Amino acid sequence: MKLANLGLALGLFIANLSAYAFPVANSTSPLDLLDHDAREVLRRATPAAPHFVVYADSFDPSTTGPPAASAIKGYNVFALSFLLIEGAWDKAFEWTTFTDAQRASIKSQYAAAGIKLVVSVFGSTDVPTSTNADPIATANTMAAWVKQYNLDGIDVDYEDFNAFDAGDGKAEAWLISFTKQLRVQLPQGTYLLTHAPVAPWFSPSKWGGGGYLKVHSTVGSLIDWYNIQFYNQGVSEYTTCANLLTTSSSTWPQTALFQIASNGVPLSKIVIGKPATSGDANNGFMSTSTLATCLQQAKNQGWNGGAMVWEYPRANAAWISAVRSLSWPV
Repeated sequence: MKLANLGLALGLFIANLSAYAFPVANSTSPLDLLDHDAREVLRRATPAAPHFVVYADSFDPSTTGPPAASAIKGYNVFALSFLLIEGAWDKAFEWTTFTDAQRASIKSQYAAAGIKLVVSVFGSTDVPTSTNADPIATANTMAAWVKQYNLDGIDVDYEDFNAFDAGDGKAEAWLISFTKQLRVQLPQGTYLLTHAPVAPWFSPSKWGGGGYLKVHSTVGSLIDWYNIQFYNQGVSEYTTCANLLTTSSSTWPQTALFQIASNGVPLSKIVIGKPATSGDANNGFMSTSTLATCLQQAKNQGWNGGAMVWEYPRANAAWISAVRSLSWPV
């Protein structure tokens, strides 16, 4: 059996088990009949949309490492930021300072709350294509880090703008090679693999190398979803429901949510990313009430991707509760 299909097989196995009564003294779950590796596959299996993702990179005086699951109720993915080419920094580094037992305890609490714990890589610090980092070796190293520290997956926050702007296809080729190799090391259905591109990179007419539509057409089947950054792209970009959802500006044509979908990206893979406060980005901020209205409008038109936010602790449980209030109430 291919490992990528193991999660599906195990799910069917559990469904079949539920049809039978087991004469046991206590309330044994069908999950208890699976060995550790099988339970790990089910725990890590890709969750269905909607996805509610929160990043953390800044210092939180209330805790070291990930917050308590109760502090991020309403999210189902927490991204430790960032793992760089030179190694782990900030929240990703904090994760390495715990013992195996401490990490296992946190992961258990998160799993019980339905929250996946991933690491985000690169961010604005690393420019891997411009610095000629080898995509295969980089993928191998970062995937090994994910496995070593028992995370649920990896988020690719590639922000090498100079490489994209060059229009020669090197940025797209680098991302494609990197993504393919990550999937060799982190099989689909066992580990999450998401990307976090800026919205303009989906414009079909702006990028000589094809932009993220090229990435999607080549390796989109390997990517679970896109945490799209609808911010930091201009003071009036993606700031109303209309230019966020249906018709983007002429500066970044065809990059509103439904326009991206019309160019081939499934609606379930498009996660709307926004800053938690006006101070969390240069521009593109929306109040929670406005964003909640936009999510409601999009859901009513068939979208179910979810929302991403930069960053915790300003984006806490109260923030996501307000944003989800009109679409998927917590």
